[in-house]
Amino acid sequence: MGGGTGGCATAFGALRNGLTVIMTEETDWIGGQLTQQGVPPDEHKWINDFGATALYREFRKKVRAYYRNNYPIKEQHADNERFNPGNASVSEISHEPKISLRVLETMFDPYISAGKLVLLRETVALDASTKGNKVQSVRVKNLSTGEKRNLEAPFFADATELGDLLPMTGTEYVTGAEAKSDTGELHAAEIADPTNNQAFTVCYAMDYRPNEDWTIDKPEEYGFWRDFTPEMKMPWAGKLLELNYSNPRTLLPKNLGFDPRGNHMKEVLNLWMYRRILAKDNFEEGFLTGDITLVNYPQNDYFLGNIVDVSDSELKHHINRAKQLSLSLLYWLQTEAPRPDGGSGWPGIRLRPDVMGTNDGLAKYPYIREARRIKPLFRITEHHVGKTQRASIQGVSEAEARAQNFEDSVGIGYYHIDLHPSSGGDNYIDFASLPFQIPLGALIPQRMENIFPVNKNIGTTHLTNGCYRLHPVEWSIGEAIGMFVPFLMETGRSPQEIYKDPAAVRKFQSLIRSQGVDTHWPYEKM
Repeated sequence: MGGGTGGCATAFGALRNGLTVIMTEETDWIGGQLTQQGVPPDEHKWINDFGATALYREFRKKVRAYYRNNYPIKEQHADNERFNPGNASVSEISHEPKISLRVLETMFDPYISAGKLVLLRETVALDASTKGNKVQSVRVKNLSTGEKRNLEAPFFADATELGDLLPMTGTEYVTGAEAKSDTGELHAAEIADPTNNQAFTVCYAMDYRPNEDWTIDKPEEYGFWRDFTPEMKMPWAGKLLELNYSNPRTLLPKNLGFDPRGNHMKEVLNLWMYRRILAKDNFEEGFLTGDITLVNYPQNDYFLGNIVDVSDSELKHHINRAKQLSLSLLYWLQTEAPRPDGGSGWPGIRLRPDVMGTNDGLAKYPYIREARRIKPLFRITEHHVGKTQRASIQGVSEAEARAQNFEDSVGIGYYHIDLHPSSGGDNYIDFASLPFQIPLGALIPQRMENIFPVNKNIGTTHLTNGCYRLHPVEWSIGEAIGMFVPFLMETGRSPQEIYKDPAAVRKFQSLIRSQGVDTHWPYEKM
């Protein structure tokens, strides 16, 4: 249920192992973060060689091959195995969302032709039927036609962005921030707050047309957002719509720059290049009139309301306000943003609806950073992956610290613990983690036997969600579950039984390693 990054990876893992799959998707684009949410991959420095599944690395190769085969890239990039279409500062493979979409669809085409995969786009879950510790069926609705149908299966994967299936199926879960008395985490809050979730963002694409005026109509809420100063427990740098923000590590004010001509700026990050998805200089002369960039900035993070476990009307209210914030940022950049030459505004900035596949130019779906999380057999905490807390536990320096070794590891990943400002008034919470493993126990609910989380709804805490939520980790989680289900079907045992049987876990690990999944970091290569 859900065709995002984790949902796609789950389907690939299951299909590759002989199962048939029904995959729903709320929008008309599969791919989640990679596509309909407009977020270029956030990855680690070893990603080209290890630290993700073989299939994820193959997906990345196919993205680069698409550009080589279809775009007039300059000759010097033709054989570059690390070609970065956007030359973004945040990603080594920053590219157009539609290319990820086309690659994923091409990878699924053989299974659809063979009748192994049924893809139900523009379809959402309404409710579920359960019996004991098992889900019997999920009732879904097509958003275009209104048609409803009942989907029955022996196993279900919750790949929705907010963990929608968990309450529908009675699967035990948590939300928001835990208290230090509960988790013992170094950076945990003193008081738990289940409504305190990270900001979400409505992204969009834009390019720049010098000497032209593409200024949009003033957004309805522009007056509010132009003057809005965030109120946080640790102060924000100033107004939200300014070229500064709070340094995520120190929370001190940090200046930013903005120049859509693609110029490097002295001592500050040029936001234009931050998530650029096509860099004009990568292509033959005259092909592009300018760069195309995606806007996922500190200035359009929306944190004025929680969207987890709220009514549909409240959810829509906050998403609409987030859209107003993103459009207000665009209008501010077009009309008021300070320029290096002392002027104000860049009217030549043009919204690119065609890049996002929408009429309004905004992403099809918000970029969700935090969702409902299962109550798992094993919960990942800062004790297991936080650099400072691990060093203290191990009695070594932070440089010598390593993440907890999990005997039930079903994948690996890495990203720093990165929490954006929250609906509960927290500023950034950002600190170092260590290259980590994905323990099988964090993917198995305490009670339910045939439903699994396959993205950011796994058994992390509010804090550790901050490093397990990125593209390649979500993919690894999904692919692991896609392989776990046929393994369970072959053994006829429950996931809880398998988890308690070290020999069975080792057998499963042997299977997934044979299919390109690393379960341990190759420290000798790092």
